[in-house]
Amino acid sequence: MSDYLHLRNGTDVRGVACEGIEGEPVTLTEEIVETIAKAFCVWLVTRTGKTQVTVAIGYDSRITAQALCDAVVKGITSTGHNAIVTGLSTTPSMFALLKDEARMEQSPCQGSVMITASHLPFNRNGLKFFSPDGGLEAEDVKEILTLAETYRFTEVATGGVSQLPYLDDYASALVEKVREACGEETPLQGKKIVVDAGNGAGGFFVDKVLAPLGAITDGSQFLEPDGNFPNHIPNPENEEAMQSVCEAVKKANADFGIIFDTDVDRAGAVDSTGAEINRNRLIALISAILLEEQRGTIVTDSVTSEGLAKFIKSKGGKHLRFKRGYKNVINEAKRLNAEGEYAPLAIETSGHAALLENYFLDDGAYLITRLLIALAKYSKQGKSLTDLIKNLEEPVEACELRVKFKPDCDFKTLGQKVIADFTAYGNRLYYAKPEAENYEGFRLCYDEYHGNGWALIRLSLHDPVLPVNVESNVKDGSVKIVKDLYYFLKKYDFLDLTAFENTIRSWRTGKISQVGEHFPRKD
Repeated sequence: MSDYLHLRNGTDVRGVACEGIEGEPVTLTEEIVETIAKAFCVWLVTRTGKTQVTVAIGYDSRITAQALCDAVVKGITSTGHNAIVTGLSTTPSMFALLKDEARMEQSPCQGSVMITASHLPFNRNGLKFFSPDGGLEAEDVKEILTLAETYRFTEVATGGVSQLPYLDDYASALVEKVREACGEETPLQGKKIVVDAGNGAGGFFVDKVLAPLGAITDGSQFLEPDGNFPNHIPNPENEEAMQSVCEAVKKANADFGIIFDTDVDRAGAVDSTGAEINRNRLIALISAILLEEQRGTIVTDSVTSEGLAKFIKSKGGKHLRFKRGYKNVINEAKRLNAEGEYAPLAIETSGHAALLENYFLDDGAYLITRLLIALAKYSKQGKSLTDLIKNLEEPVEACELRVKFKPDCDFKTLGQKVIADFTAYGNRLYYAKPEAENYEGFRLCYDEYHGNGWALIRLSLHDPVLPVNVESNVKDGSVKIVKDLYYFLKKYDFLDLTAFENTIRSWRTGKISQVGEHFPRKD
């Protein structure tokens, strides 16, 4: 496998862009990025039939952003194509630009590039690619990287470079969305809303979206872009980050809290009590809003709870629990709509949420905008947003244990064998039964005497890891399920069961009273 293909991470390009962490050499150099930009132009030429293309480039707050932006511009212009630099941007805005008819009439673009590595550490960076049809698929990215490795580029001319800051336009469209839906100029007048941008690119939301809508934003924090991320990781899934914004909401006595990841394609929220609206609660909330407007199918990833499925059904919807990976759920929702089944939402527990009405773009700011419309409307009825999800049954315990494969083994083949064996094992048990539909891994439901919950074993999308998700509806129910899984897994000498052993040991010593811990997700 080439060095270029090693940089592919699903539908993104990612690598180490600067030194600073021992043992992590730089893999995403300016020279490599320049060549990938040239390859993207070739890819666009073959798709559009044009001999010269124009590409927009934006970036988030990472410390290597400007240097990599310069490299992308050099790659584009040195092969005779044109570059439009949008400066500090969000990932969703780089696609929104391509769908903005007025802007495209003035400055037509055939594609765009966002320089970001989402919530990864400060030394990482990467590239996301868009065409007017949406974010590129994994096979498209593979093709671009193969071109970068093998294509002989001809530097025939110097293309043009122009500047087009677009974040203001993007924010204005969100403001108009809220005003139009609420029928008011300032529908958030008097509402206290706290934003935590984690020093990523999401700080714009305070002055450019909330303030024009009348919100009071005192208490908002970490709005200044800083790629060293000095306060906490900009990641709604991170426990420290969520605790930080929850405390900020309580301190400000706010009505609502918002947290974005670095490039604002994901978001989480906080209610007026300081409780997080994340994972199953976030999915339930936006599902309730959309299903109230029109019944349809909600597509989620594979690790959502049984309570969420019941909740969606109670709102007149259908729940399709699909595969992990935001492109997987988006593509499944697109497929359903193409076949005539209305599916308004594709959403992961990570906070990636894509709405049919927004081109199925995973856009954290658009998701929050939809919640703000509901907040304004329900406030006038004397209700809170969380009234919408008061009937959501939530698990008492939930955890994710990440089982690593031992070095130098064919983890994909061995992982598939483990899942096949677990499927056969689960089908034989008298105290558990398989989930009716399994699109990823194998999900097993335990009866009330043996854990009163479920477990899912699946293979990580990219890493040599078996993520094991467990939920229980009763206190200490997860102990029974985890022990049963440990009994099953311990016969495989190629698995490192340290995560299981540490968790079981902690229960035995009383260090964990209930599971409740969401282990970091890296896939």
